[in-house]
Amino acid sequence: MISQAEVEHVAELARLGLSAAEKERLADELSRILEHFRSLQQLDTAHIPPTAQVIGGANVMRADTAQPSLPAQDVLRNAPRRDGDYFKVQAVLEE
Repeated sequence: MISQAEVEHVAELARLGLSAAEKERLADELSRILEHFRSLQQLDTAHIPPTAQVIGGANVMRADTAQPSLPAQDVLRNAPRRDGDYFKVQAVLEE
């Protein structure tokens, strides 16, 4: 069983502010999660290689090839605000 002190320690490391009810609930939930791991530890995995996958993996990325860009007028056609050949956006930093 995970103690509330352990939950408080982990919450402090993660900079989480938890109420007493949340600490109690998380202690129970984490204890149940660890119990599931205990049941998995009973499985015999000696014959399974450490890098085994249950499904095959394949790279679905296309080759990265250079292509000409769109003309500025086409790109800016639907811009809500623009300044010449540039997008005009609201400032996010104050001076």
